[in-house]
Amino acid sequence: MTSYARPSSEPVQDAAFHHPAFFYTTEEDYLGGVGDFVRAHADRGHPVLVAVPEERLSLLQGVFGAACEGVTWVDMRQAGRNPGRILSMLQEFADRHADRRPAIVGEPIWPDRTPAEACEATRHEALINLAFAGRHATILCPYDTALPERIRAQAHRTHPVLGGPGEERPSEHYADPLAVCRDCDEPLPEPAEPLVLHFGEEDLGGVRDAATDWAVAAGLSPRRRTDWLLAVSEATCNSVRHGGGSGTLRLWPAAGALVAETRDRGRPADPLVGRRRPDPLSAAGGRGVWMMHQLCDLVELRVLPSGLVVRLHMTLDPPPHDGAG
Repeated sequence: MTSYARPSSEPVQDAAFHHPAFFYTTEEDYLGGVGDFVRAHADRGHPVLVAVPEERLSLLQGVFGAACEGVTWVDMRQAGRNPGRILSMLQEFADRHADRRPAIVGEPIWPDRTPAEACEATRHEALINLAFAGRHATILCPYDTALPERIRAQAHRTHPVLGGPGEERPSEHYADPLAVCRDCDEPLPEPAEPLVLHFGEEDLGGVRDAATDWAVAAGLSPRRRTDWLLAVSEATCNSVRHGGGSGTLRLWPAAGALVAETRDRGRPADPLVGRRRPDPLSAAGGRGVWMMHQLCDLVELRVLPSGLVVRLHMTLDPPPHDGAG
């Protein structure tokens, strides 16, 4: 496995957006690379967001203290449980501190991520480069060398620079973010015996009722039913509004979770749709996809020649409360 030395801790002054990947193997590597990055930016008065898995968060807080001035701590296992939520969180932090060159540590992939989650997290990493283009901000993304080789290889494609021996260096394999997203549109596994519901605008009410009744019978907890109904409603309404007036809803259980999938003839024009909290006064759209990301534990999107596939995953039991420290 390839390991790199710590990234440069010096804040970049001559570039707008800076998005390095840092590969680490040991806790010492992590505290050196990520810790030095946090310390350097905090010492210069830059607002810092650290969004990493809880075990890494505790490691850093043991050095800096949970109440370190100017640093916001977030458990990425909770806030980023669904990778589709992360970019909205990062952009909101950057918006609040736009005039002070915010610095962010974002670790969206860890060894026990599922392959489906890792694929959507890779898409997220590519989309960061579009969402933050031209912004005065830095996002450092740590990668554990225990991750599979294919995930580490994708990090080379989604980050323009990599941590190197004593300094950062350009990534030779950095790719167009849209090309990475197209590569993420790999075929989804087919379910066994799903419930299939075809719908048009006149069928939306009946489809929502059927989806709710099916979820109750499948054992979805009462606390999650409202989220389920809202997410499925947004997905089916989007099919009618933006997917040619009709669609197909499929429902099936999967390893302690429920899955709802819509298929329609839509092809979203904006790859960032749903990745930012929508303006309630704007007619630009994106509210439905954004809500799906906030409500579900995983959202898989596939833009295929035949149209759009949206697959929503929701665990039977509610996850712990998301939050920042």
